[in-house]
Amino acid sequence: MRVVVLVTVTLLAGAVALLVRPRPPHLAGPVTGDPALAADLRRAVGDPDGHRALAVAAIDPSGVRFAGIGDRGDGGPVTQDTPFEIGSVTKGLTGMLLADRIAAGTVAPGDPLRAALPAVSGPVGDVTLAELASHRAGLPSVPPGFGSYLGSIRGADPYAGQDLDWLLRAVGGTSPGGTRGTMHYSNIGAALLGQALAAKAGVSYEQLLRERVLTPIGMTATTITPDGAALPAGHASGSTAAGRRTDAWQGSGWAPAGVGVWSTAADLARLVVALRDGTAPGADAAEPRFDAGEQDRIGYGWFTTRFDNMTLTWHNGGTGGFRAYVGLDRASGRGVVVLGNTDRSVTALGQRLLGATPTTGEPGPDGLGALRGPLAVVLAFAGALGLLATVFLAAHGRSDRVRLASSAVWSLVLLFAAYRVGDWLTAPGWLWSAGATVTALALCLAALRWHSLPLVAGRPWWRWTAAAVSAACAALAAWAVA
Repeated sequence: MRVVVLVTVTLLAGAVALLVRPRPPHLAGPVTGDPALAADLRRAVGDPDGHRALAVAAIDPSGVRFAGIGDRGDGGPVTQDTPFEIGSVTKGLTGMLLADRIAAGTVAPGDPLRAALPAVSGPVGDVTLAELASHRAGLPSVPPGFGSYLGSIRGADPYAGQDLDWLLRAVGGTSPGGTRGTMHYSNIGAALLGQALAAKAGVSYEQLLRERVLTPIGMTATTITPDGAALPAGHASGSTAAGRRTDAWQGSGWAPAGVGVWSTAADLARLVVALRDGTAPGADAAEPRFDAGEQDRIGYGWFTTRFDNMTLTWHNGGTGGFRAYVGLDRASGRGVVVLGNTDRSVTALGQRLLGATPTTGEPGPDGLGALRGPLAVVLAFAGALGLLATVFLAAHGRSDRVRLASSAVWSLVLLFAAYRVGDWLTAPGWLWSAGATVTALALCLAALRWHSLPLVAGRPWWRWTAAAVSAACAALAAWAVA
């Protein structure tokens, strides 16, 4: 009878685990805008996993078309007017702001940073505005020790509360490195450039950008939401490609680099048209000025890349839960805007929509992020295997109820952690279900063994202390991944 119950419970648990297994977002749901463009978008996407929604604008000499596929995160459809975080696409706008200020005669490309931003201290004040705009100042991307792995797996905002004063303190001890004079991508550099231009004008970066670039182009839906400000109405919600929801990024010091900046496919299409036609303030920021790699050159913020059949002017962007791409083929007058509300790249997608053959595939996770798939699989089984080991010891009289209970708690915590932090886009979700099934089997065996065990074996004070520490650690682990 016990065997029948054991098998039945395990099989039921396995069936439930298979139904609730982690699944990455999948591009589906409502379609808005131009049906033909939506069909082109689906073909260009290929694998729909990892995308929740995409909004796209296609620009050519005859006009602009829009399409949206999927939902913005609350069940509502995405349209040409749905706000997305655009991340580093903002650097192109900051570059245009520099070009506009140069044309107005208020700054020069060779001006040192400290001439526009006297509050900056240390050697970083010697770099020029042009070096900052072209990522040739020799500065790191972010300050040393920036962010945390725990914050990244929780989807937290790494820039929260980091205003201009914070940024100036963070770069106070920074010196240009050996890469000065060559292209070395730097978020710090772009942030300092925009803040310097704003300080020179005596206004905030947001006000200067709006007055000098956004309003003349007609980009009325592009907004900055600094330091706890309300997000734009009807905005898309961001997530990882594995499905974990992420916080919006807000930190006013970093706004010129793309933190807290939202826009729409319609607004960014206006930007592409104005760049193409040369009517945008600071449009010559997109002119290639410096080498930036084998096939790339860079102007003020904007990259230019040679493909086999075309040359594209572009910038992409990424935040914790969003990706963006803005590209323009000047020769044909065609451009594209692609916005997505997960962290799966849309750069190659935008290139394909323009007819270019991407030189590289979609980038996968790197660094610690590349371990999240294998780590999830290990966690899904680790707790169950630990509990089975404890059951085995109990069967041989070498355990007690306190230890068995601790192992049971950890089996559930680790299974929960695997579900929450795992990259279930690169690791198949059924492996989590298999881990959950083994965990259910281990829990059933533990329950069958429970009544034959003493409460505490060995030294009571040691066992109770160890149990209390284990419970505290389990609670902390569950909180960390919740």
